[in-house]
Amino acid sequence: MTSGTETGGVTGTPDKDYNLIWYVEACLSNALRLETYIQDAERGKDTEVADLFRKAQADSRKGAEMGKALLRTRLNGG
Repeated sequence: MTSGTETGGVTGTPDKDYNLIWYVEACLSNALRLETYIQDAERGKDTEVADLFRKAQADSRKGAEMGKALLRTRLNGG
């Protein structure tokens, strides 16, 4: 559903908070997916690709941590 007017009436969660929750979930999901890709690259003895995926995984973890911290602050009224 894409609407310019949804502000939490449907979900019960304001868009900005919902979007932040989605972002954290996407980062965490990506970190998990990349673990599979790293293992695939390692099995194929492709260290260059494995290293790329490790860096991307670290970035995903960092994004998740930043999002969780911001979400924690926002939901606690700060």
